[in-house]
Amino acid sequence: MNTQEMMRILDSIARDRNIERAVLVRDLEQAMISAAKKYFNTLDAEEFSCAFDTISGTMELRRHGEPLQMPPEAFGRIAAQTFKQVMIQRFRDDERASIMDEFSKRVGEIVVGTAQRYEGGSLVVTIDRAEAFMPRSEQIPGEQFAPNDRVRCLILDVKDVGSQVKIVVSRANPDLIKKLFEVEVPEVAERIIEIKAMAREPGHRTKIAVASVDSKVDAVGACVGVRGSRIKNIVDELNGEKIDIVRWNESSQILIANALKPAEVAETSLCFELGRATVVVRDDQLSLAIGKRGQNVRLAARLTGWDIDILTPEEFEKGLDIMSTTLLSVEGTAQSMVDRLAALGMVSVFDIEEVGADVLVAELEIAEDLAQRIVQVAAVRAKEVAEQQQKDKEEAEKRKREDEAATRRLLMGDGDAGAGDGVASEGSADAESRAADILGGNAASTT
Repeated sequence: MNTQEMMRILDSIARDRNIERAVLVRDLEQAMISAAKKYFNTLDAEEFSCAFDTISGTMELRRHGEPLQMPPEAFGRIAAQTFKQVMIQRFRDDERASIMDEFSKRVGEIVVGTAQRYEGGSLVVTIDRAEAFMPRSEQIPGEQFAPNDRVRCLILDVKDVGSQVKIVVSRANPDLIKKLFEVEVPEVAERIIEIKAMAREPGHRTKIAVASVDSKVDAVGACVGVRGSRIKNIVDELNGEKIDIVRWNESSQILIANALKPAEVAETSLCFELGRATVVVRDDQLSLAIGKRGQNVRLAARLTGWDIDILTPEEFEKGLDIMSTTLLSVEGTAQSMVDRLAALGMVSVFDIEEVGADVLVAELEIAEDLAQRIVQVAAVRAKEVAEQQQKDKEEAEKRKREDEAATRRLLMGDGDAGAGDGVASEGSADAESRAADILGGNAASTT
């Protein structure tokens, strides 16, 4: 047996797989004992012992405490196979323990790996000497990687599952953005700027609220960087995901207004009982405040921790008027009570119905029977308002469909298409004329 060659092999394995050499030596001794037990066909765990001298590179195998006068080479093929199997298994166990120990300390850390393949929707990523898995739920929607692509991700979890260590990584987790800010913005890493809150829809948009502990440092400006250089690096890493930097404020009203930007907020009314904020914006700011498919207001709500209702001034005033009229119709109520409820953020009959009688008793200091009557009347009126709103919505949708159909007929130059619906035939010429104006005089050429 070439013990010096064996030592070199052990050193190489220890270096490549990050395993202590002493652990590998113990594995070697145990494998030799297993080979001897196999050769002598014994199950006695105490019959054999082995000692490996790492300095001289010599190995001594003992039986019942006495040196075995037989070289290991004489054990034969079966014993040698047992030695090999035990060594391989113990090396794998050691490597798994080493990976578990190393990566369990790196949870929450950003790492750069190499994409390998997709397995059942999960992306397999090689990180250093280990394989990690990125489940579909932790991937950015629409993002695809080819083999050998660079993948920057967050170590989310490390689990010991049977024969392997399962490392779970993520690109969709909000903490990834926090870590990217720590990398790109030194003030965040140094805790001069604090990330107070964050809301994210991976692949689409993120809102992050920041505050500075140093009055001389502008939190938003530092995160954006000169000409947007810092934020651009993060956006590029996330393949164009939009990131809104929001200035943190302890006042919920100011924070909500900041979170809804770029929309301009005219007024914010907070109802602490319901955890709801009613935000009033001008008509021309309504679509900005709501955002595409409601994304802006949804992220603002998650960022601030408030349910947010967006209303135009007309809708807000109408809700207050309905609530005022409804409550004043109840004997024993006064305008001061209505004003008090409005100041508490209850701005509609729906709010009155939802908070219940107990809140009215506590806040308005009124009798319970009066509070019960107010809630009952508000509930009836709320049902009527809901029905009317649904009816108005259906009518608006119907008008929209009719307008779209009329526009299609106009653009197609089919002015007579509406004749069967009660439209006078002389409207055909007018429709063709308007279509010609739109299409540059060529509307009638399509037959």
